[in-house]
Amino acid sequence: MKRKGFTLVELLVVIAIIALLMGILMPALSRVRQLAFRLTCGTNLAGIGKAMLIYANDYDDELPRAGGRLSQWNGPVVWNATNRYDAYGVNRTDGSGGKASITSCFYLLVKYAEVTPKSFVCKGDNGTTDWQLAQEMNVAPGFEMIDAWDFGASPWDNCSYSYHLPFGTYALTSSSEPGLAIAADRNPWMKSPAGEPGAFAQFTPDARPFNGTTETALKGNAISHQGEGQNVLFLDAHVEFTRRAFCSLEDDNIYTKSRNAATGDALGTAPVYSTNYAPMNRKDSLLVHDPETWGGRPLP
Repeated sequence: MKRKGFTLVELLVVIAIIALLMGILMPALSRVRQLAFRLTCGTNLAGIGKAMLIYANDYDDELPRAGGRLSQWNGPVVWNATNRYDAYGVNRTDGSGGKASITSCFYLLVKYAEVTPKSFVCKGDNGTTDWQLAQEMNVAPGFEMIDAWDFGASPWDNCSYSYHLPFGTYALTSSSEPGLAIAADRNPWMKSPAGEPGAFAQFTPDARPFNGTTETALKGNAISHQGEGQNVLFLDAHVEFTRRAFCSLEDDNIYTKSRNAATGDALGTAPVYSTNYAPMNRKDSLLVHDPETWGGRPLP
């Protein structure tokens, strides 16, 4: 009797078919995975937005701003300090001054609005991880997560989002314009664990309506979602995945400082690290994240 089985040719055909199916399905599965990351990221920002409004209700309508009165963007802070004066370097006499960071502003929601550190991590932001107190060294006995003032010793590795710069002339309050963008995925022109930033010189905003995909316009998008856009949190707590970075009030670019003192600016100027950096006006969205190395140098 003849034994039944695959011939070599039939086996090769089966392998070829499997390889072809894998080649077709893998990109689709990868796409679904990225869309899931995008959805989760948007959910995170929506929760953060609601927590910000709760926080503002308890703190004279001010959205989270770490440090003392007139504090500056000049962190990092002493995340495991025993009090706010030591954490930010605040004047003990009048509670003024001090330095703070973007992540320490976000961390106020962990301390006072019951938001978990996991809510600040976007799965599409490679290199950013959920902060756990257990991973830190030299923590005093009995020290808990609610006692901290930031996401550990390297907070930029544990927070995926940029925030409307709250320091300077224009205070960020819950009574500002509802359509003002206040948080989003990381700024694409600032170095971060997500990867190398895009060159600002390559970015050129296109005009509305958007017809097709303009590569130079996509250079202005966050890199957490393959450059296709960014999840943006607006002051009224709604979140939108925007295909262009110029999506705030009057089509203002959320990642750059406006060049116009009166209206929005779809282009703006490349962001810089500086203690006196601030939005151009009350309608100017300026979303930034912290540098890994502090100092007043211009960004790449």
